[in-house]
Amino acid sequence: MAFDERMLNGMGVLTAIVDSGSFAAAGEALDMSQSGVSRSVARLEARLGIRLFDRTTRSVTLTDEGRRFYEQILPLLGGLEEAAASAAEGRTAVRGRLRVNVDLFFSRLFLGSHLGAFVEAHPDLQLDVVTRDQLGDMVADGFDLAVRFGEPRMSTLIARKLLDTRVITVAAPAYLKRHGRPLTPTDLEREPHICIDFREPETGRPFPWEFHRGRKKIVIKPRSRLMVNDVSTMHSLCLTGQGVAQILAPGSDQWFASGKLVDLFPDWPDEHFPLYALYPSRHHPPAKVRAFFDFVVALTGGPVGNASV
Repeated sequence: MAFDERMLNGMGVLTAIVDSGSFAAAGEALDMSQSGVSRSVARLEARLGIRLFDRTTRSVTLTDEGRRFYEQILPLLGGLEEAAASAAEGRTAVRGRLRVNVDLFFSRLFLGSHLGAFVEAHPDLQLDVVTRDQLGDMVADGFDLAVRFGEPRMSTLIARKLLDTRVITVAAPAYLKRHGRPLTPTDLEREPHICIDFREPETGRPFPWEFHRGRKKIVIKPRSRLMVNDVSTMHSLCLTGQGVAQILAPGSDQWFASGKLVDLFPDWPDEHFPLYALYPSRHHPPAKVRAFFDFVVALTGGPVGNASV
């Protein structure tokens, strides 16, 4: 015997009749006609192959089979109501386990000093932050939310842009003393310059070297003998004068202010790289996902466009 919506509705009508004492009162409670209540009971009796009620002109009582059935389904229906209430509470209460996939650079620059305050603000939440250089299969890996740099690849994930950050081509004074300062981006394609490539996690190839000024864009093939896949390593190499690098603006102000790095092409200021939040479903994201999204928005200074969850 298949369990379906009609059987569940019939069980609800059965409990309403028992609670109210009559078919007519049950109909009022359920906003159904008395004939509708009778049809629902008749369908349930036909499915079960038993008679549920003894009816007279003055009273309605459960048969022995009906009482046994009622006593068996009552805790089940109560469990369904409790489960529904719990799910509804999860829509508004920040609780449970939240697993987040986070870009390494974003985690180091933005999250480190703030996660403690977020956890303290939500005592019923267990937060699991995983930093990695690739998104991977977010759903299969059990992540509720991801925060990643770069344009997201085509997928069923919902993507919300958080910010666009400037890409700056830089070198240390020690490098410029040895190799001279390039006057144009294309100078980086030739000796004596040495560039530090950064590996794109998804493809394994170096990120292209682009330069944007208004609507003008050029792409070069830099003279490079070194490729890395860690931002901290790239920063260290560049700061010690071992090559030219393209870095993201967040966190770089201190190096420019102290003179440790030089912006080589301030007249090419318009190349940007995006940061996105990604999550599996557009429909009713739980409160824990919305809370972490709002937290990230506050850290990054606000979403780009309509980026609410």
